[in-house]
Amino acid sequence: MDSYILWTLVKVVVILTVFSALAGITTYFERKVLAFMQRRLGPMHVGPYGVLQVAADGIKLFTKEDIIPQNAIKPIFRIAPVIAAATAFIAMSAVPFLPGIIVADVNIGILFVVGVMAVGMYAPLLAGMASDNKWSILGAARTVVQMLSFEVVTGLSLIAPLMMVGSLSLIDINNYQTTHGWIVFAQPVAFVLYLIAGYAETNRTPFDLLEHEAEIVTGYATEYSGMRWGLFAIGEYANMFTVAFVAALVFLGGYNDMWFIPGGLAIIIKVAILIFLFLWVRAAWPHVRPDQLMWLCWKVLMPLAVVNILITGIVLI
Repeated sequence: MDSYILWTLVKVVVILTVFSALAGITTYFERKVLAFMQRRLGPMHVGPYGVLQVAADGIKLFTKEDIIPQNAIKPIFRIAPVIAAATAFIAMSAVPFLPGIIVADVNIGILFVVGVMAVGMYAPLLAGMASDNKWSILGAARTVVQMLSFEVVTGLSLIAPLMMVGSLSLIDINNYQTTHGWIVFAQPVAFVLYLIAGYAETNRTPFDLLEHEAEIVTGYATEYSGMRWGLFAIGEYANMFTVAFVAALVFLGGYNDMWFIPGGLAIIIKVAILIFLFLWVRAAWPHVRPDQLMWLCWKVLMPLAVVNILITGIVLI
């Protein structure tokens, strides 16, 4: 028992360390990818090709003055960023990142991940409501509308693959694809729906209405500075990796061997491609209006997800 607890703690520390670092590193790659697609240079001055920009940003976050507005509800204002980062990392505890690398192998893994990520909605909601700022409260209101709506699409998009596998365990889903092939070929509609909903739930362009700079300054994070703001950023990027890993595990064959590529390397390649897709979409698509977003969710994506479930059920029967 002692060795199990120790090994679990080691995995927790490694996951926290690796994905906290990846959150910073991904910001560098995001700026470089966007610069390349928009014919700019991106970070260039801090270190060769700007590679030390991540370190400079980290130093700035840790040393920047932490300001709390005078009329803010201070306990809630302080705890909101912690909720954002905590829920992002707790959701990772049920994700098998590599063969044998999982903190908690629960038989309802996919339900646990989706449920904990949904709880993360309270972070921007509480941050906006506690900030005593009209832009922040607008961002908080959009949070409730957008995230609740797209959580429905996320759940419905995952039901069809789960019906095929007959299990909620991410490991069972991975193993199912060793003999039946990648689920994406049987469920392309569910895969596309899941990705779109993932972009919305992680607050990525074109669905970043929670902090749309052109309309509501920075939304729920307007009054945050220093490391409190940094926790929101870490939570967002950690959620991006969770969405990418779940997509790879459920739809793209997981960590099974891919031709001559071993399984561990295969899932890293798949996740890297999905993260690049996050960045590509940001560079290619403009913002949408809130009414367009809700129209897309309730009148297009959700009916498609329900129809896909019905067709899957008929085929399985």
